[in-house]
Amino acid sequence: MFVDRLGWKLGEYEQMEFEQYDSFDTRYAIAHVDGNVVGGGRLRRTDQRNGVYSYMIRDAVLGLLPGLPDNLLYDDAPVDTQLWELTRFATNGQPGVAVALLYEINAYLNSRGATGCLCLGTPAFLRMASKFSWDVDQMGPVCSNEDGRFVVFRCSVTDPSELVPGSVARQAAAR
Repeated sequence: MFVDRLGWKLGEYEQMEFEQYDSFDTRYAIAHVDGNVVGGGRLRRTDQRNGVYSYMIRDAVLGLLPGLPDNLLYDDAPVDTQLWELTRFATNGQPGVAVALLYEINAYLNSRGATGCLCLGTPAFLRMASKFSWDVDQMGPVCSNEDGRFVVFRCSVTDPSELVPGSVARQAAAR
């Protein structure tokens, strides 16, 4: 998706895209319907390191990622064992996929003791996340580059028993 559709210059091997944040301690959420991938996202704890790199938002703020602005955050980039980063979140546009995927990501993070998740996404992604009963906090200005507009925000991880995936998906589809 990111190489073929968006034209990003990433490593690729046997149709798998990868970069410095795709390592053994990275986790992936993949949504599929009838054997076809319809969405996904990449998760990293904010205290993990891979050589000189940590996580995408922090590394951009530190000026390690040419092409991404270094003013993504109002404050310093947090480093915390209970805080994760979600990047590369994408779906095929099928209704309900994004909400269902976010529900599963929340459940996974909750099972790992996470208290929050930093997201780098479009302003529309921030608005969508804020409608799900999750506590959402914008952490920096809306920025842009040749790929579009994006913003960093933090979502609190919620006990999944307090969220009903069917009703969450129906609420999102109705909007």
